[in-house]
Amino acid sequence: ANYGPLKNEIVFPAGILQPPFYNQAYPSSINYGGIGLVIGHELTHGFDDQGSQYDLYGNLNPWWTPSIEEAFENQTRCMSEQYSAYQVEGTTVNGNLTLGENIADNGGLRNSYTAYKTTFTSKQQTLPGLDHLTSNQLFFVGFATVWCASSRPEEAQRQLLTNPHSPPKYRVIGTVSNSDAFAQEFQCPVGSPMNPEQKCRVWN
Repeated sequence: ANYGPLKNEIVFPAGILQPPFYNQAYPSSINYGGIGLVIGHELTHGFDDQGSQYDLYGNLNPWWTPSIEEAFENQTRCMSEQYSAYQVEGTTVNGNLTLGENIADNGGLRNSYTAYKTTFTSKQQTLPGLDHLTSNQLFFVGFATVWCASSRPEEAQRQLLTNPHSPPKYRVIGTVSNSDAFAQEFQCPVGSPMNPEQKCRVWN
């Protein structure tokens, strides 16, 4: 899936409608956390540091006012600093390089959770082996499953230097630690690593 600013379009190939993003047999909460997250992620790209540079016709024509740009920079500074504090094998994540994708991850999670809660019924959905989790908690399981990955240390180091996406581990930890809903559903104490008092948000 991708957002193309030159055409002002979002593309979702049919092939994405399979695990871990989507499965018709999954509880809807899992699917919202999976494919819903991807949809929300790509939508958010239209309003990040790159999407703001292109108008509705795909022309390079910044459309934000100076006051909006200033507010955006103030909001994103927190997120840049947050991700720059993460490390992989002694190497620090580049919070500036990954900023656009981090914004999209955080915005995508909020968008997909809002959509999920809008359509959610009171009937609890379960998964075998995870019966102790509520439907709302399963949403976040679906989200985390999307970023499951394994890479050799050398490849992880290379990606830190070149990849505009944060390492998968921090695409999960960084995003859910900014989520009030996650903290509420898993009862994370205020001030704990997964529920810091100061959370980074770009779009409220």
